[in-house]
Amino acid sequence: MRAIRRFTVRTVLPAELAALGELVHNLRWSWHPETIDLFAEVDGDLWEQVGHDPVALLGAVTPARLSELAADRRFLRRLADAADDLREYMTSPRWYQTLPDGARAIAYFSPEYGIAAALPQYSGGLGILAGDHLKAASDLGVPILAVGLLYRHGYFTQSLSPEGWQLEHYPSLDAGGLPLSLLKDAEGVPVKIRLSLPDDRVLHAQVWVAQVGRVPLLLLDSDVADNDLAARDVTDRLYGGGTDHRLMQELLLGVGGVRAIRAYCKITGHADPEVFHTNEGHAGFLGLERIRELTEARLSFDEALEAVRAGTVFTTHTPVPAGIDRFPVDMIERHFGGAGAWPTVPVERILALGAEADPGRFNMAVMGMRLAQRVNGVSELHGQVSREMFKDLWPGFDVDDVPIGSITNGVHAPTWVGRELMELAGREVPSLLERARGWESIQKISDADIWKIRGELRRRLVEGARVRLRRSWRARGASDAELGWIDDALDPDVLTIGFARRVPSYKRLTLMLRDPRRLTELLLDPDKPVQIVIAGKAHPADEGGKKLIQQIVKFADLAKVRHRIVFLPDYDMALGRLMVQGCDVWLNNPLRPLEASGTSGMKSALNGGLNLSIRDGWWDEWYDGTNGWAIPTADGVADTDRRDVLEAAALYDLIEHEVSDRFYDRGPDGLPRRWMEMVKHTLTSLGPKVLAGRMLRDYVIDLYNPAAAAARALSADSHAPAKAFAAWRVRVTRAWPGVRVEHAEASGVDDTPEVGSTVELHATIALGDLEPGDVLVQAAYGKVGPHDELVHPAYTTLSAGSVDDDGRAHYTGVVPLDRTGAFGYTVRVVPYHPLLATPAELGLITVPEEPAGMTNGTLR
Repeated sequence: MRAIRRFTVRTVLPAELAALGELVHNLRWSWHPETIDLFAEVDGDLWEQVGHDPVALLGAVTPARLSELAADRRFLRRLADAADDLREYMTSPRWYQTLPDGARAIAYFSPEYGIAAALPQYSGGLGILAGDHLKAASDLGVPILAVGLLYRHGYFTQSLSPEGWQLEHYPSLDAGGLPLSLLKDAEGVPVKIRLSLPDDRVLHAQVWVAQVGRVPLLLLDSDVADNDLAARDVTDRLYGGGTDHRLMQELLLGVGGVRAIRAYCKITGHADPEVFHTNEGHAGFLGLERIRELTEARLSFDEALEAVRAGTVFTTHTPVPAGIDRFPVDMIERHFGGAGAWPTVPVERILALGAEADPGRFNMAVMGMRLAQRVNGVSELHGQVSREMFKDLWPGFDVDDVPIGSITNGVHAPTWVGRELMELAGREVPSLLERARGWESIQKISDADIWKIRGELRRRLVEGARVRLRRSWRARGASDAELGWIDDALDPDVLTIGFARRVPSYKRLTLMLRDPRRLTELLLDPDKPVQIVIAGKAHPADEGGKKLIQQIVKFADLAKVRHRIVFLPDYDMALGRLMVQGCDVWLNNPLRPLEASGTSGMKSALNGGLNLSIRDGWWDEWYDGTNGWAIPTADGVADTDRRDVLEAAALYDLIEHEVSDRFYDRGPDGLPRRWMEMVKHTLTSLGPKVLAGRMLRDYVIDLYNPAAAAARALSADSHAPAKAFAAWRVRVTRAWPGVRVEHAEASGVDDTPEVGSTVELHATIALGDLEPGDVLVQAAYGKVGPHDELVHPAYTTLSAGSVDDDGRAHYTGVVPLDRTGAFGYTVRVVPYHPLLATPAELGLITVPEEPAGMTNGTLR
């Protein structure tokens, strides 16, 4: 028989052990080894049985054992020390508290979070990044208040059929068995968030709180009795269901998330957020809810829009249009239109925010960008790709002027770095992981010490892989008599390459199989053998991805090579940590430039691993020629099959002639000195860059604090500046068709201009109904291409002079001739207001209709 309802009965701790519950329910334990040691001491065998889940540990430990611990003075001292340490961590000033005028609070929205394996609310890189973002914010004291959804089945667990086909399983999660607490009001009544739906339906959600160090994470849960069956299933699975189901999840995340924040702040006294960070388009509806709040407070839509945009940051994570959520326009209209749906927010304005090239589609990323004054990609290359991808939102501007910046992702070292390495660094180079300088001191650590730890981590990976491999083969129907070979699968002394990630086609899981004969030779080389550990999940609806997994599994099943290449099912944080710590080389071979950033290679680098990667995402930015290897790309080859063949051949050559040679080149002391030179250089050159702490500092300085300042400026004096700015924007937009560059000419140009000289530029601009203070007139100058196009031009602002009676304004300025070769200039007019973040923000620009004056020449 099956239970009709499942719930978790929690242990009642003796008063002496009350602090143990405090430690368990703050997820800081997931990156704090000393607290984990304390949990293991509660019951070592049980700790292993529950998979290092402290909530499950407390649910399973016997009352007799708890009584023993309550009388154990040594344990109680350790418990008191751990509790004191946590309280000090939670309250003491940290980096953020040294900053002047920082945002009082930042709301961070993401559809998934990878905090710990004990809270399975993630599917891949986006969630893991979000988890590391919160942990780094906690360590730095950044006052983030995070929002997500609580999926009662999480993401799927993965197994393999006898034929190697991915099978999905959706375990039921009981929130009572997770490190969560239910948000309740002062009377102890659970808080419920309500969203009105079409056909007079209502979606209710309760709010669970996960404490991630100093950061509260609010998780909305629709599995409540108030809902009908369809509404209860809104938060059933991460990335499950059809289009309507996905829309409901995103409405709950965005609209419901803002309402949950308001309730949490009112109940707890937490500061209301000044900045809202939309982590990808899934949470884009949060901007509409904030507009609704302001329009109900008597602001117009345009005024509310400006106030909301000022305090909003939008981060895009995808370099391909297919990765963006797009909904049918009529579906959006149905949810936001109709009698009395959102009476203060016109549905046609909502539809305009998400409008794209296809008039039948509502684009969540486009809406997110239109609702945010600050937008960023997640690596320098991804920023470039995003500017090209979304350039049509800012027509008339060069791609370089599209206002999408970049902050390259980072990883949370205490979560991902092997404890032995953390302790070695702590002894030899104290506080190394907390700062961005001093990493050159790693050179002082002996090769022998690092190599010894690398061997221990590789051995741990081999042992863990054998356990998972045996479990997988048994699940596929193999008997114990058939599994003797697993005792010798992998070798703790062999060069180990890791490949673990989601399995969409562009990540090219099977590139290594392009030439099976060549791969087999590398695996079985008698002098320089290679072994490969592989893991990854395909989306349940991605049949192509599942076929790629099956191809890898079938090859790895071959008796000839199965001791050298393994696929480990059910890739999760625990397996990911095992692999990035234990692998010597981290392989990444996506189709460039389709990897937005990637972070697994960063984790490997911090563990002393070397990257072997296509120059995509973060690796394109930080590869320096000696901190790993770059797989050559065949970017100009249009035939994807041919491109795969060429890049696979380059991969094999690198492994055979460079990676293996260096790993197995040992000195008399048995140490691979040249390999260790690369390891130390990798740690020195990449260590300070790949930390999530660096990433958070960049977000705070470049985005959060400027957004907070802008939000304060527009909300002052009952939003009077927002009202004035909105009126200015409407006036400028209406008047812009009357703005023209009527004439531009240069003086002081010799027949043979020389570098270092200057030219004086004069421009006449028809302003129409605008004033000189409404615009910037700029000279764009620099290298010109074969069709007279300016290539990455520089800009200088021209000075306003007299204004004729007919509204023509005169501007002058000096253009430096600062480079040799083909040189050119032009004039452009863009709107100007001190509250604009960039000149391109309004998407308005005027340039000469015809070449005016000297447009190009050759400098000597």
